[in-house]
Amino acid sequence: MQRLAYENDKLARRPQGHNGEYFVVCTLYYTPKESGFTFERGFDATPVTKAGLHGRKYPRDFLRSVKKEGFGRITAPVNGRYYIRYNGGDSYAFALNAMGGGGVLVPRYSAAMMGGHGGLRRGAVIETTSPELQKIFDSSRWKIMDTGGGLRRWQIDCYFGEDEPLGPGKLQGRPRATTFEYAYANARIVD
Repeated sequence: MQRLAYENDKLARRPQGHNGEYFVVCTLYYTPKESGFTFERGFDATPVTKAGLHGRKYPRDFLRSVKKEGFGRITAPVNGRYYIRYNGGDSYAFALNAMGGGGVLVPRYSAAMMGGHGGLRRGAVIETTSPELQKIFDSSRWKIMDTGGGLRRWQIDCYFGEDEPLGPGKLQGRPRATTFEYAYANARIVD
């Protein structure tokens, strides 16, 4: 947080101010797939139901991940809906797509951010300069489509897509395809 504040203060003190350029930390969020939450992989796969699921049961750790990530992909659709959405409290609902406040989430393009920081707000398209982000996401262009309750100032949460979790415990917050945690980047508003 200190580095982010320091770098953004430096940018703001320039004669032109931020001028659409910010220093951010990029993290990752994803849509967990129910198929990865098994006892064999070390998860608490005890079938449980919650409000809004109409008695249907899902692995306990899967629902915990849905609560953290916002959406989860279910193995068997319910009335043509392949996703579970966390509604807040202890309530869930079935959904057609994984969505943010700005529409359907697009892997390696959609992003979330807390509130607005200057021009960094919902609807903004940004380009990041970070070799690590480019390597992990194969992308450097992001559209801020959502806000995240657990996000901090100058943090951009980049949407990875759907995947099974990397592992149980703290690893269930990461997709199986990567061990990426975070990367610092310069971000410039392009649209």
